[in-house]
Amino acid sequence: MRFLTRSIVALFLGAMALGLLAVAGGMVRSTIEARAARQDAPRVARERVFAARVVTIEPGAVAPVLSAFGEVVSRRTLELRATAAGRILTLADGFEEGAPVRAGEVLVQLDPADAEAARDLVRADLARAEDERDDARRALELSHLDRAEAESQADIRRRAFERQQGLAERGIGTAATVEDAELAYAAARASVIARRQAEAAAQARVTTAENALERQRINLAEAERRVADTTVTASFDGVLSDTNAVAGGQVSMNERLASVIDPGALEVSFRLSTAQYLRLLDGQGALMPARAEIALEMGGAEITSPGTLTRVAPSVGAGQSGRLVYAAIDAPRGFRPGDFVTVRITEPVLPGVAQVPASAVDSTGGVLVLGAEDRLEAASVEVVRRQGDSVLIRAPALAGRDVVAARNPLLGVGIRVRPQRDQGAAAAQPEAPDLVALDPERRAALIARVSSNTMMPEGVRTRILAQLEQEQVPARLIERLEQGGGRPRQGG
Repeated sequence: MRFLTRSIVALFLGAMALGLLAVAGGMVRSTIEARAARQDAPRVARERVFAARVVTIEPGAVAPVLSAFGEVVSRRTLELRATAAGRILTLADGFEEGAPVRAGEVLVQLDPADAEAARDLVRADLARAEDERDDARRALELSHLDRAEAESQADIRRRAFERQQGLAERGIGTAATVEDAELAYAAARASVIARRQAEAAAQARVTTAENALERQRINLAEAERRVADTTVTASFDGVLSDTNAVAGGQVSMNERLASVIDPGALEVSFRLSTAQYLRLLDGQGALMPARAEIALEMGGAEITSPGTLTRVAPSVGAGQSGRLVYAAIDAPRGFRPGDFVTVRITEPVLPGVAQVPASAVDSTGGVLVLGAEDRLEAASVEVVRRQGDSVLIRAPALAGRDVVAARNPLLGVGIRVRPQRDQGAAAAQPEAPDLVALDPERRAALIARVSSNTMMPEGVRTRILAQLEQEQVPARLIERLEQGGGRPRQGG
């Protein structure tokens, strides 16, 4: 019985195997026949469609932005130099790099002993000159009296001579008496002439004494100035830079001691090409007072300040090209001389232009326009301005039409594309940094944390404080300050 059961099962399995082999053979045969049928059928070519990002040309009034790189410089700098040779007696408290100073503050005091001694000698010479002038004036007054007395005596002698002449004419007097009177009158006139000469000499003495006194007064003023020159003061509020003086040191004439920079009077110098400079001139050929934005990059954030173009350098300079232009910084908080900044100048508005990516226009001004059935067509535009990754074009005939934003070798005239508008435009926009508006308490806490950090460099502290005082502060900076315990990295 068991043998019979096993035999039946074996026959069943063998039958199933043969059935599966038959089915497999049928499938292989049908597959071969279908493949042969497809190879015999005529092939139909299918058009390839490329994806392309497109932008719409929308003409309008656009103010081009001219970007350049420049360096912050000080418009008001004072060099402290020793106006006399000598020893440095004292220095002001905090006479060091970056220390603030006030107008009129004494910064360096040289030893004034020699200058004061010379001034005292001049004062003594001035007193002697005043005495000489007084003596000359008294001698002049006496000569006036002496001359007046001589003239009075001459008048008496003249009347006596005339009386003797009258007596002689009446026959009363003698000729000898008349001659004696005439001789006395002549002697009196000679005495008057001598007194007048003495008076002129006294007047000359007074003039000489007054001239000598004036010279001594000039010498005294010069001596006083030399004494004052031993004290070096600041003529305006600012900060010290390039300090080069120590107490007790010996300095020579005109030796540089330090510099005072006014941090509130800063400007940026930047170089433009000749073509860019010509676009900033008015009808009279003068530089327009165009508005500008000065930006200082700080670890993903920027300190910005409005500015105004003020002047242009009078010469190009040896080995240079273009024009060196200066712009005043209206809000210099956070900037320091020597900072490398970006200057963005707003040019006059251009009407009837459209802004497209620079990759949409080739070197000859050609663009690919989206036509019927999404096929590309060739067109030409006028390139008005190139600025960064964008160009300003003028194409009135293409207003409202779509052009390929980024050309590549696969795209050409007649190629059918699959246009991409919103997604590509959104991807092309740069990601703006997150800005947060702080409440007064949180802002004050962050400012206090930065101000109390003694390990932070002074320049970094000033720039971070300038960012914290703005209306909106980068979120990265706030997070770094709050998580780092007031110890931000130097870059941010």
